[in-house]
Amino acid sequence: MSEDIPLLPGSPRRLSPQAGTRGGQGPKHGQQYLQTPGPRAPGLQGSSSRDPGQSCGPESARSSSVINNYLDANEPVSLEARLSRMHFHDNQRKVDYVLAYHYRKRGMHLAQGFPGHSLAIVSNGETGKEPHAGGPGDIELGPLDALEEERKEQREEFEHNLMEAGLELEKDLESKSQGSVFVRIHAPWQVLAREAEFLKIKVPTKKEMYEIKAGGSIAKKFSAALQKLSSPLQPRVPEHSNNKMKNLSYPFSREKMYLYNIQEKDTFFDNATRSRIVHEILKRTACSRANNTMGINSLIANNIYEAAYPLHDGEYNSPEDDMNDRKLLYQEWARYGVFYKFQPIDLIRKYFGEKIGLYFAWLGLYTSFLIPSSVIGVIVFLYGCATIEEDIPSREMCDQQNAFIMCPLCDKSCDYWNLSSACGTARASHLFDNPATVFFSIFMALWATMFLENWKRLQMRLGYFWDLTGIEEEEERAQEHSRPEYETKVREKMLKESNKSAVQKLETNTTESGHEDDEDKLTWKDRFPGYLMNFASILFMIALTFSIVFGVIVYRITTAAALSLNKATRSNVRVTVTATAVIINLVVILILDEIYGAVAKWLTKIEVPKTEQTFEERLILKAFLLKFVNAYSPIFYVAFFKGRFVGRPGSYVYVFDGYRMEECAPGGCLMELCIQLSIIMLGKQLIQNNIFEIGVPKLKKLFRKLKDETEAGETDSAHSKHPEQWDLDYSLEPYTGLTPEYMEMIIQFGFVTLFVASFPLAPVFALLNNVIEVRLDAKKFVTELRRPDAVRTKDIGIWFDILSGIGKFSVISNAFVIAITSDFIPRLVYQYSYSHSGTLHGFVNHTLSFFNVSQLKEGTQPENSQFDQEVQFCRFKDYREPPWAPNPYEFSKQYWFILSARLAFVIIFQNLVMFLSVLVDWMIPDIPTDISDQIKKEKSLLVDFFLKEEHEKLKLMDEPAPRSPGGGDRSRSRAASSAPSGQSQPGSVMSSGSQHTNV
Repeated sequence: MSEDIPLLPGSPRRLSPQAGTRGGQGPKHGQQYLQTPGPRAPGLQGSSSRDPGQSCGPESARSSSVINNYLDANEPVSLEARLSRMHFHDNQRKVDYVLAYHYRKRGMHLAQGFPGHSLAIVSNGETGKEPHAGGPGDIELGPLDALEEERKEQREEFEHNLMEAGLELEKDLESKSQGSVFVRIHAPWQVLAREAEFLKIKVPTKKEMYEIKAGGSIAKKFSAALQKLSSPLQPRVPEHSNNKMKNLSYPFSREKMYLYNIQEKDTFFDNATRSRIVHEILKRTACSRANNTMGINSLIANNIYEAAYPLHDGEYNSPEDDMNDRKLLYQEWARYGVFYKFQPIDLIRKYFGEKIGLYFAWLGLYTSFLIPSSVIGVIVFLYGCATIEEDIPSREMCDQQNAFIMCPLCDKSCDYWNLSSACGTARASHLFDNPATVFFSIFMALWATMFLENWKRLQMRLGYFWDLTGIEEEEERAQEHSRPEYETKVREKMLKESNKSAVQKLETNTTESGHEDDEDKLTWKDRFPGYLMNFASILFMIALTFSIVFGVIVYRITTAAALSLNKATRSNVRVTVTATAVIINLVVILILDEIYGAVAKWLTKIEVPKTEQTFEERLILKAFLLKFVNAYSPIFYVAFFKGRFVGRPGSYVYVFDGYRMEECAPGGCLMELCIQLSIIMLGKQLIQNNIFEIGVPKLKKLFRKLKDETEAGETDSAHSKHPEQWDLDYSLEPYTGLTPEYMEMIIQFGFVTLFVASFPLAPVFALLNNVIEVRLDAKKFVTELRRPDAVRTKDIGIWFDILSGIGKFSVISNAFVIAITSDFIPRLVYQYSYSHSGTLHGFVNHTLSFFNVSQLKEGTQPENSQFDQEVQFCRFKDYREPPWAPNPYEFSKQYWFILSARLAFVIIFQNLVMFLSVLVDWMIPDIPTDISDQIKKEKSLLVDFFLKEEHEKLKLMDEPAPRSPGGGDRSRSRAASSAPSGQSQPGSVMSSGSQHTNV
């Protein structure tokens, strides 16, 4: 299988299966040295021909099927020899994955030697003199040295296991006293084919692309016209040129190689698929030295490796003419200059994987759906502006001839006041409190249903085009990989329950139980303390949020009372208090958002979920609950509670003995709700987008750059001028998941839907934000983050359930905003039940009750009143009996009539909108008709294609084998495809170092 290959620059060196990279340490068991007759020649280590007498000669090479490269970092390959920074140093094997770790050497290295080795080059590139032949050296290890040595051994075993799995590794030597080392991984064709078959990866067949037909002739014409009109908005990427064509795909099988159009084995699987395959191997490879740790994630969690990531496809801003997917994404998607273009969803999916592709597809659909809602919202706002002069209640309030003398707003320092002084507030309230807002609330409830239904259809369409049907088995396989923290907790429990030593217990568990019993290891009793801590902590956080809201209420009350004492500030009390309180709320929300995100992560960790998917779902639920309460509790207070517990003149409700509860403005609380909602929504979007998403990553990048410069004392100047791609990617921010991106949009979705009755312009501001957000996220993924692992998934998971829940809750919240917060119901009741003319004339007088000022409590009367002493009655907004009635100041009949009308409206509105939503859901099928037809058609095409290929294969088997080179290659390739999966064909190397085979 192997032959003696001379060690040319960049060529692989054969090691024994136990060989590793023992930096600075003498050879352990199975380690081999390269003997050199004299001083090492410049250039790559191993650049001279192999000495026939050395320990890794042809005999040992034949006994090993592992090929590895160790390169001398002190003497890099010349730039002329490096044709691509995406390949090994042989310029042939592609780098599919990179492992990085930080090492630190000891001050003194004493090596154990083999007899006859006067000078040895150990695996980290240093030379060591033998103290005496065959005698062990005296090595004194400190605590840090022992830890570093243990990590080194664990890395060696893990890398050896990777090589035994068929992967090929290339690694720079640890030539400095400390620094970062990159282990570059290449998956040869045999490994790719084996894993692709195991993972059931769908690949294109030799069948030519077939056309996706539209429904009818009218649909075809409409689609063609729409495509022609939108052509300037289409990104110039290859994936969008044939959006009506689709490949016939089939799961990869080594026994059916004749089905696939394999022109070049190195390019048959794209980079994302290759890295995904390698990542699957990394996740399931165990390391016995690390307590049978399973997978690379556990090793990173234990600081054995620092990072693991696939490479980007080159630089995104390189001046060269060579185009790669990353550069294409940057030019056509990640620049602000292309904000008007559609997203290249297919290219995003190809480069980043299906999970990230679905996020940006969802974000794009949500942003496009905001366009019609923004248009309707602007029309509703303009309607309010156009009808402001026709609004009878606001004109009555502004009429100074109808002098409504109102009761004082505070004790002692506040005087009686004229209702006409609140004219501006009343006119502004009409902009958001008019009959059009009711229509807009119904429209937005149906809009949310339409959006979710269209997303389900788009999700099915993308699933068909991306061949995501039937990936349930893949999602089940993802559940098999336990999280490192779960494995650690299981081991701790096993050691506590056993009287055996730790080593004996681990060995017994390895031989007897294995990983199949891990599900039963942590019972609900083991997790009960974590659940109890979660419950108590979440209750505490919610109580903390409510207490902060109450604190802001107290601030408003006390500040209003303090400003009312000063004549200079008395006129602007309400504006000042409202503005400052909203800003305080915004700052608190932003701070608590970051705190609650960290708390939710910590609470999820102490629950010890078994798999990453379970961890992510529980984290999302906790973070959403805490951030939902944090963002919306001040708004809920203004919408439903402010002004409801004020009391009445002569019997006010007091806080802290002397401070009256705050009440709504004369025009109602809806205007204040609009101010609160707009400032919090805009502030969150602007500050979080500009500071947290742009500023913080730039600061991290700057700090990392400064740190690298301070530690760059030993780096090579030529290497720093021309860094490799793995160096460039290592300096980027690690990818941490899509949860923050989704969470930001879900909270915004709540602002748009939950209180849209009070702020019709919310969709407009959300649309403007999202146009920037799409490009901001795109730029972050393309330029600032390491390339994520390509993850296949068929939907957006738990986020859809959260969206659906918010959509249903928005119907209830808007019904209560219209019924309770606005004056829509009182106006309707007055107009059709109490008005003599059938109009709103006299509505303001109808809503104001009388109070006899002589019944004010002693010490609460206004001091130095500007009004005449003849004031006998003042007015206040409520429905109560007058002082001369038999039951003075009791709730009047109008109050109970309006209350029943409010509740009836809530019930009718909620049921009507829910019925319409269900009707829309029923009318729009989840699976588009053309997609269901195409799925059936594809099955028929696949059967026809199989029969045709099988027929041709049988004809070739019946005919004598041709002797021409082309025919020989074809028959040989087909014979190879039908060979058993575990065997390699003659002429192929299972872990070949620089082998290139073209089909």
